[in-house]
Amino acid sequence: MASPPPARPGFPVRLTPAAPGAPRGRQPSVPMAPSVSATPSMASDAVRARMVQRLAAQGVSDARVLRAMGAVERHRFVDSALVNQAYEDTSLPIGLGQTISKPNVVARMIELLLGAPALAGKPHDKLGRVLEIGTGCGYQATVLSHVASEVYSIERLRGLHERARTNIRHFRLATLHLILGDGMIGYAKGGPYAGIIAAAGGEAVPEAWIEQLAVGGRIVAPTHSASGGQALVVIDKTAKGLQRGILEAVHFVPLKSGIA
Repeated sequence: MASPPPARPGFPVRLTPAAPGAPRGRQPSVPMAPSVSATPSMASDAVRARMVQRLAAQGVSDARVLRAMGAVERHRFVDSALVNQAYEDTSLPIGLGQTISKPNVVARMIELLLGAPALAGKPHDKLGRVLEIGTGCGYQATVLSHVASEVYSIERLRGLHERARTNIRHFRLATLHLILGDGMIGYAKGGPYAGIIAAAGGEAVPEAWIEQLAVGGRIVAPTHSASGGQALVVIDKTAKGLQRGILEAVHFVPLKSGIA
């Protein structure tokens, strides 16, 4: 992974990612999972616990994120042929040229989202309304529902939108709303949002997202970097204006407009 470019002065979050496998700060207590030989679908609690243990070892330290990652059954969001890989730290195909992100990437981005200025000094509180750009199979939206009071998730591909609706039906989440639409223009009806998180990367963060972000809110999104790849960008909206920071290199599907 490429070294991250320097952040702008005064940006209020740590922008230097930990080396792979290295802890960032004090680690929360996560129960060790027993050794299992069954498939994830048969022993998902134990296998998920081991996944959460790995996330903590990789530096994810927010207890809210670790609890959410442990609560959501990732194997319900992948094809049956891939279920044995559901809790590995890898992205997997979900059809239509799209993927479900690695657990570490999901946890990392949600942890960044929970660093929004509005939650400063409130380490146990939930985020308010969140907008997710790119529902995909619905996994990240479901995890977000555990750390936010309400989640709006928008997907431009009809096939994935319908698949996500089927996937989340099991969880009976009254606070999670799936929308078929153009993510580049956001979803103004649900705003303003305490957080906006994107699972696709474009040239820049669309102005519509910034307009729909509440003061005290945060955007976490991949965008094109100067090196020609992608990097995570964090934008905080404060009473004094916008504060931006550039973090580590990432790789996401391209952000596109329209409905297909």
